[in-house]
Amino acid sequence: MSAVATLEYYTLDDYRHWKGDWELIHGVPLAMSPSPGVEHQRVARRFQRQFDEAFDQCPQCEVFYDIDVEFSADTVTRPDVLVVCNPLDGDRITRAPTLIAEVVSPNTARRDEQSKFQLYRDEGVSYYLLLYPKQAKAKVYRLVDGDYRKVGDFHRERCSIELPECEVDVDFARLWT
Repeated sequence: MSAVATLEYYTLDDYRHWKGDWELIHGVPLAMSPSPGVEHQRVARRFQRQFDEAFDQCPQCEVFYDIDVEFSADTVTRPDVLVVCNPLDGDRITRAPTLIAEVVSPNTARRDEQSKFQLYRDEGVSYYLLLYPKQAKAKVYRLVDGDYRKVGDFHRERCSIELPECEVDVDFARLWT
């Protein structure tokens, strides 16, 4: 029997009954443990705060952290930070956010750089940012014609993120200090 034939397949209904922290990508459960460390939380909070401050002037966009995104009946992720620039339907996020940022650790690097990169691209997430606290570095990708194009690598520089209704000037130096 092949390894593929023995893989179990789960759905959003299964996911909603699990205890602990999980993500579900194309029916495959992925544990989210151990929980994020202090530096991970600091970087995510500082990133989220820049968008939160910018959105005081933009009533269309909203920033969230550590919330499930239900992409389909077999795919749910919990990005570190995400931005939604359209009205929400109910209490769950069920459409692709405009922006997703993941804080990358050694435990999550492969998932963030490969699986989620492909997933978010295929789902139409306009911006995908990978934040690396240990290197004080960020990689910014923008969706262009259905594929991610790298905007650049940032350490202490600024980067303008053009959202549908507003623009956010991200100061990466503020994340690492």
